[in-house]
Amino acid sequence: MGARTCEVVRRDGTVCAAPVDDAAPFAACIRHLLDAHDWVVGELGVTDLLPSPCLACGSRLGVQFRSGWMCAICEWRYGETPDGAASDGHAASARVDVVYYVRFGDRIKIGTSGNPRVRFQALPYDEVLAFELGDRMLEQRRHAQFASWRIPRTEWFERSDELDAHVAALAAGVSDPWALYARWRSERLALRG
Repeated sequence: MGARTCEVVRRDGTVCAAPVDDAAPFAACIRHLLDAHDWVVGELGVTDLLPSPCLACGSRLGVQFRSGWMCAICEWRYGETPDGAASDGHAASARVDVVYYVRFGDRIKIGTSGNPRVRFQALPYDEVLAFELGDRMLEQRRHAQFASWRIPRTEWFERSDELDAHVAALAAGVSDPWALYARWRSERLALRG
């Protein structure tokens, strides 16, 4: 079999016929492969680290397009300051109250916070298991629901089949609880606009 040549048809109707690298996925020369790459990048973007954290959700993961960056988690346009942004760079109006489930050893804490990242800095925990939209009222309902396994005078609970099943139901289909939380914050911001 002879050397492959580029089969890309130019706009003028002629065929390129430049040499094709043996490792090329199809009959296109390096110039045309690069043109295709640049086109795809322009249309679909490139996922990479944002130059600095997203002002809407705090994520560092972004997608770069020809027109600029977008947060890969909440899809907020990078560099745009959400209305009412707080001094920490996050939008105060994007507060989302959640009931959180964290594991430390063989115990689970059920708590609530409007700013779990800050709250977790003061908590010992091994793993964030799940978030559930809700405030203190929902937290109190969960404490009552799992009261049989509650460690007295704390928000910590012994593991049980019922509690594990509840956490598993909340976590079903969620690979990263923080991504879900970021989406809720982004949705809250979008509803403000």
